[in-house]
Amino acid sequence: MEGTIGRILIVDDDENICEVIKMYVENYGYSTKVCHDGRAAEECFLTYKPDLVLLDIMLPHIDGIDVLKWIRRENNTPVILLTAKGETFDKVLGLELGADDYIVKPFEPKEMVARVKAVLRRFNSDKSNKEVLNFDELNVDINSYNVVYKNEEVKMPPKEFELLHYLASNKNRVFTREQLLCEVWGYDYPGDSRTVDVHVKRLREKLQGGSNWQIETVWGVGYKFEVK
Repeated sequence: MEGTIGRILIVDDDENICEVIKMYVENYGYSTKVCHDGRAAEECFLTYKPDLVLLDIMLPHIDGIDVLKWIRRENNTPVILLTAKGETFDKVLGLELGADDYIVKPFEPKEMVARVKAVLRRFNSDKSNKEVLNFDELNVDINSYNVVYKNEEVKMPPKEFELLHYLASNKNRVFTREQLLCEVWGYDYPGDSRTVDVHVKRLREKLQGGSNWQIETVWGVGYKFEVK
């Protein structure tokens, strides 16, 4: 079935897994492109311009983590990692580097399709109805995943952006790390709440605050976007 609702790049060195994924997502209306190594994946990404990437971690030539880093340097395209059972370190690292979700192999194909749809829904949901958040020397545009700070565009991976947007959308409200994991990541994260600390640290390195706003730590609780 020819895809009509989006393009998915499937990257896995196991041809059988690729065929199963391809069959299921095409049955749901997506078009697909398949690659079996990291180098080919980067080439296909540039020419195919997918709406989502299903990316295995263990790949020939260039591994999945390095492909993810390459994508995130310039692009916010959603990426779902495919990981083997027990690769906890790889899952945590991948998500911290900007992956949007992960699926553990072996997986149920219908669950895989549900995760694809959920990630794309989160990425594209009601963009036209979402506002640009404006603060002193800071603009956060959910429509384009764009941040402008002190008149300069600030590059950040999707999860950093989504954390910033969530905090700024709920100014002066304190969130625990667990609440932020649930609201921003949207699934049972395989690591721990230190992930939130890492992302907040990176946000603070890029955004040093304004005259009337700051990302504040509330000791013993969590974080808030404080506006005076």
